Amino acid sequence: MNEPDDLLTTAEVALILRAPISTVRYWRYLNAGPKCFKLGRRVVYRRADVHIWLADQEAAGRGRAAS
Repeated sequence: MNEPDDLLTTAEVALILRAPISTVRYWRYLNAGPKCFKLGRRVVYRRADVHIWLADQEAAGRGRAAS
């Protein structure tokens, strides 16, 4: 089971991805960023989902570079 510290805020995700908070919010709006969910009024991300999304982006980038 995941521990509570596995939940990240939008600001924490932005730090991990080295992207502006507004960009992470925009990705959420487009449904293009890491999986997230509402916990009450807050939007949170599971750390594992952020790392999976990042790995998927890396793999997709490699596929485009090879073309």
